[in-house]
Amino acid sequence: MTSAITREVLARLAIRGETLATAESLTGGLIGSLITEVPGASAHYLGGAITYATRLKATLAGVPEAVLGEHGPVAGDTARAMARGIAAGCDADWGLAVTGVAGPESQNGHPVGEVHIAVACRATGQVTTRRLDLVGDRTTIRSRTAHAALQLLADALS
Repeated sequence: MTSAITREVLARLAIRGETLATAESLTGGLIGSLITEVPGASAHYLGGAITYATRLKATLAGVPEAVLGEHGPVAGDTARAMARGIAAGCDADWGLAVTGVAGPESQNGHPVGEVHIAVACRATGQVTTRRLDLVGDRTTIRSRTAHAALQLLADALS
């Protein structure tokens, strides 16, 4: 079911005449799916990449190897680079990225529920990041991440 926040994001993009691309790790395409449930989303949502594997964060989302080497795949700096990279790679006005640990086990010292979200605006160069520490099962963490990411984007668009 389409959420109000998804419709709000697309409406704000339409008003601004801007476009969006996404880079998703732990959500595995859930954000893109939520967006494309809205009829007419293709006017402003260009698409994105599911960068589940660390190497794809570099090759598809444009994360510099130095960032991955220093911070790893689960970090605010990585999410920031993903958002910038996917926006540039897709020639979109905005990039939205998520990375984290959905579980059921921790990953390289990062606990289940640690999530990093980033929204990048190419016109201004501004990137907003947010760390979440979520509780719940894998499905709940993925869903809450997707909705929090869309909310962060809506806030940036307002």
